[in-house]
Amino acid sequence: MSNNHKPSSADSKKEWMRYAGLASQLLVYLSVSVFGGIKLDRWMGVFPLLTILFPILVLGALFYKLFKETGSSK
Repeated sequence: MSNNHKPSSADSKKEWMRYAGLASQLLVYLSVSVFGGIKLDRWMGVFPLLTILFPILVLGALFYKLFKETGSSK
């Protein structure tokens, strides 16, 4: 006998909203880091440095957070 358990519609919706929220955070953080990098580069006169560095650092931190939040908690 197989025990097929289908997730309820509410559970499915909850998971979808969770990942949509994470994707929204990713877009906002990346946008802010690029904008801040451009502004600081212009102010400091080192144009491509911070514009490239900030998004890379933000991506690293966000992927760490993503793996930590979505990882199994056993």
